[in-house]
Amino acid sequence: MGVGFGLKTATGIIAAVLVAAAAAQARQVFAPLAAALFIIAIVWPVQKRLQSWMPKLAALAITVIVTVAVCLSFASLAAWGFGRVGRSLIADLPRYQDFYAAMVTWLDGHGVSVAGLWAEHFNVGWLLRATQYVTGRVNTTLSFWVIALIYVMLGLLEVENVRQKIERLDNRIAAHVLLDGSAATAAKFRRYLLVRTKMSAVTGLLVGVFAGITGLPFAFEWGVIAFVLNYIPFIGPFVATLFPTLLAMTQFESWPAVLGLFACLNVIQIVVGSYIEPRVAGTMLSISPVVVLFSIFFWTFLWGLFGTFIGVPITLAMLTFCAAHPSSRWVADLLGGPDPAKPGKL
Repeated sequence: MGVGFGLKTATGIIAAVLVAAAAAQARQVFAPLAAALFIIAIVWPVQKRLQSWMPKLAALAITVIVTVAVCLSFASLAAWGFGRVGRSLIADLPRYQDFYAAMVTWLDGHGVSVAGLWAEHFNVGWLLRATQYVTGRVNTTLSFWVIALIYVMLGLLEVENVRQKIERLDNRIAAHVLLDGSAATAAKFRRYLLVRTKMSAVTGLLVGVFAGITGLPFAFEWGVIAFVLNYIPFIGPFVATLFPTLLAMTQFESWPAVLGLFACLNVIQIVVGSYIEPRVAGTMLSISPVVVLFSIFFWTFLWGLFGTFIGVPITLAMLTFCAAHPSSRWVADLLGGPDPAKPGKL
C-alpha cells in the first residue's frame, strides 16, 4: 500500500508540474478564461435574479453593463487620484532635478560615477524599448479584457445549460463533485472579493488618515489610490507607498521625515496586507495564510500581474474541488481548514 501511495503521489506531482508548465506557456489562452470564470461566479446571482423576471438577453445586457461600469469606476478612481497627484509631481520637476544633481555630486564624491552608468544604460535606445514595451502591454491588456468579456457573456448564457448537462451525467460521483464544487467555489469567490474590498477600504482609510496627520498634500487622493491598488497584492501596495514618498521629498525639509513616512506607509501595508488579511481570508475561506501568500507568488510567476490578482481564487477553486471528492479531500484538509459555509446550488 505504501508503494502504491508513493507512486500516486509522484504521479500527482509530475501531473501538477506539467499542468503548471502548460498554464505558463498558454497563459494568453487560459488567463482570460480564468478571469471570465471568476467574474461569472461573482455576477451570476445578479444575472439569475434578473432573468427570473425578464428575458435572458436583457438580463445579460444589464449584468454586463453593470459589471463593466464597476470595473471602469475603479479604473477612473485610480486615474483621478494619479491625475491630481501627477500634476503636482510635474510641477515640482525642477526640485527633483536639484535632488538628482545633489545625489550625483554626493555619489561622485564617494567614487560612484552615476553619470557614466546613466549614459550606459539609460540612452535613447533604452527609452524606445521601454516605450515599445509599455505600448505592447497596453495593447495586450486591452485584448485580454476584450476576450475575457466575450467569455463572460457567453458563459452567463450557458450556466443553466451546463448545470443541466452535469445533472444528467451517468457518473453520479463526477456530477456530485462538479455541482457541489462549483457552487462552493462560486460562494468562496464572492467571500474573497468581499474580504479584499473590506481590507482595501481599511488600507485606504489608514493611508489617508496618516497622510492627513503628517501634513502630506492630497491625503484623500492617497487614500483612494491605496484603496484601488490594494486589489493587486504586493505590487499595488508598493506603488501606493512609492508615490507619496516621492511627493514627500519636495514637501518635507529633512530626509528622516521622508524615510519615516515611507516606513510608516509600508508598516500599514504590511500589517493589513500580510498579517490581517491572510488571516481573515484564511478564516472565512478555509485556506491557510501560508497558502494564500504562496499562491500569490506562484501565480504571479506564471501569469504576471494578472496572476497576482487571480492567484488566490484559483487556489481556492482547486482546494474546493479537492474537498468535494473523497480521494482528494486530504489535500483540502492539509492546506485548508473547516469550511464556515455549506455549499449551495449555482
